[in-house]
Amino acid sequence: MSRFALRLICISIFAIIGTTIPQASAKSFNYVIIDAGHGGHDKGGNHGLVYEKHLALDTALRLEYYLKKRGIRTKLTRRSDVFVTLPGRVSIGNRYRNSIFVSIHYNHVWKRDPYGLETFYYGREGKKLATHIQKKICNKLNTINRGAKQSKFYVLRNTKNTAVLVECGFVSNSKERARMKKAWYRQSLAEGIGEGIMKYKKSW
Repeated sequence: MSRFALRLICISIFAIIGTTIPQASAKSFNYVIIDAGHGGHDKGGNHGLVYEKHLALDTALRLEYYLKKRGIRTKLTRRSDVFVTLPGRVSIGNRYRNSIFVSIHYNHVWKRDPYGLETFYYGREGKKLATHIQKKICNKLNTINRGAKQSKFYVLRNTKNTAVLVECGFVSNSKERARMKKAWYRQSLAEGIGEGIMKYKKSW
């Protein structure tokens, strides 16, 4: 019997018993690039002494710890309060072919009313990852779900791998700002983002 005929028989058997044959996926990943937004002279959104750059870095470090405990290799675009350009962040992410890029930010608008969480993506795979993350972080924090949304942010458009940008709440909203100043809030976000990443990984 030829190898081709044997393969057809195996495929038929698997179809009958309802089992799919595993296939290698070009979208699987070995690294998670964690991008803490802003840094250095770029404070990001801020109110009083609450700076987005500090919140983002703290959340990024917590996310790194969460992922490493689960055997996921990570790379941070910054580990301290330093400024990294947008092209620099993208360059770091693109060094790792089999990776996903997760940028962490905290929102700020001139109006004080908006609050909640949202996750941005650019491509089809980004949408899948963003949807998983958005669901997990909203469940963790029991807050308004502003959705997974398509965007043309620089780091999303120019990163070669699957990329998302997570907005972890509004610094401009007094109630949300009070929560994000507490360690449990940032820890919950890190865990939610991590759970979303693991869910995405298992989908492959």
